[in-house]
Amino acid sequence: MRHRRKGRVLGRSPSHQRALLRNLAAALMLTERDVEVDEVGAPAVPGRIITTVAKAKEVRPLVERCITIAKRGLIASGRAKDFATSADRDSAEWKRWRSSEEWQKWAAASAPAVTARRRVVTLLGDKQAARIVFEKIAPRFVDRPGGYTRILKLATPRLGDAGPRAVLEFVGSEGRSEIGSAPKVQAARPPKASRARS
Repeated sequence: MRHRRKGRVLGRSPSHQRALLRNLAAALMLTERDVEVDEVGAPAVPGRIITTVAKAKEVRPLVERCITIAKRGLIASGRAKDFATSADRDSAEWKRWRSSEEWQKWAAASAPAVTARRRVVTLLGDKQAARIVFEKIAPRFVDRPGGYTRILKLATPRLGDAGPRAVLEFVGSEGRSEIGSAPKVQAARPPKASRARS
């Protein structure tokens, strides 16, 4: 019996489950990166991945937790800017600032921001994905209290094992060409009988 055991097993050991969810969350974040036009493996639509329904429902809380932590880190780094200096590192002015009380205030204000970055890197296991969360994704959702992602179920199952598929994507329309439209799905191959006739 599974009394009080939450979550899906997904047919994997616990360590494999954690690795799977980290990779899916990092993959979703990395779709927001700046890509070259002819880059191999470039995402078709930024902020969107296609996976199974069960995996999408399991990874969604991890993605939303990372964005919430990043939002708190952005608030802390905004507070720290009040005490920062514009002097070059190791200059005389910077050394004076470093020995002053302002530096201690800056260090105390920026500590939660550093902790937030480290926490997101730990959750995602990818420094580039964590950087994208802080630079692109979290600022977009500063005014939103939660619900940063949505799951859209696809009508066509996965080829091979007929697993139910879903799209996990970020909410919002910034930088999207299709606002509120369903994702475009590649057509499945025609049945073998119709291929043999032609």
